[in-house]
Amino acid sequence: MAVNLEYVFRETVSNLRRNVSMASAALITVAVSLTLVGGALLVKRGVDRATVQWKGNVELSIFMKADASAPESEAVDRQLKSMPEVKNYRYVSKPEAFEEFKQIFANEPDVRESLTVEQIPPSYRVVPREAEQTKIIGQRFEDTAGVFRVSYAKEEVDALVSVTNFLQIMLWGIAAVLLAAASLLILNTIRMAIFARRREVAVMKLVGATNWFIRVPFMLEGLLQGLAGAAVAFGVVWIGRDLVQDRIAGARNDIQLFKQFLVTSSDVTGTGILLLIVGVVVGTVGSALAVSRFLDV
Repeated sequence: MAVNLEYVFRETVSNLRRNVSMASAALITVAVSLTLVGGALLVKRGVDRATVQWKGNVELSIFMKADASAPESEAVDRQLKSMPEVKNYRYVSKPEAFEEFKQIFANEPDVRESLTVEQIPPSYRVVPREAEQTKIIGQRFEDTAGVFRVSYAKEEVDALVSVTNFLQIMLWGIAAVLLAAASLLILNTIRMAIFARRREVAVMKLVGATNWFIRVPFMLEGLLQGLAGAAVAFGVVWIGRDLVQDRIAGARNDIQLFKQFLVTSSDVTGTGILLLIVGVVVGTVGSALAVSRFLDV
């Protein structure tokens, strides 16, 4: 028995009309599940972007001795220029370091007045290409002539790398679990809808209908439910992103940490397209698997 397109669409629309509650349940299930998946993926993209910025801002300071000679400073400068691990660096002179010192201790006049410009050591502020290279750079200057101390916050850098790696793995895990849950929920919801019409399937088999003739309308029904649910999830993710974006953009200027988590419109669009594809695939495959158990008559 050949599959007739007119029959398929007519049967699909009829099934959806007769099972509005089941179809609605499947649509809501897809929408909620894929909204969570989309949210997890966008958070991961935000974490990726913030991680790049955090690592790009990791800085170590090479403090020179207050009486370091010009040749000693020039030697440090030349070595920094020659190191491939160094992304960029800048020299902080005594007057500049003194201004920073005064700003840091602006509310403590006793401390601020305890040192003079000549007593403040100049320094080199170095940004490594990778956060993991901070220690390598720092160790090269620990015993260099004219260097007083190298400060590179090793524990903080190690913690940063560890936490960001953990966050990325965790978010990928959450997205995978939610996607699996969405697939199971869709399959079970459609299976319940087909179970209510199992006698119709049995009758069609008895009159000679092929498995594909019976399966295709249900697969189209699952496809439409998955696509509709994914479209709703796409809309929710887009609106949610705009709401969060507006709140972050309107935050105080000193709250920079959260502003690094912003995601672009292209991020949302890419995630939305992925959700639509997943919704279609999960709805179609889920309905095909769900109807298979009723085809053995």
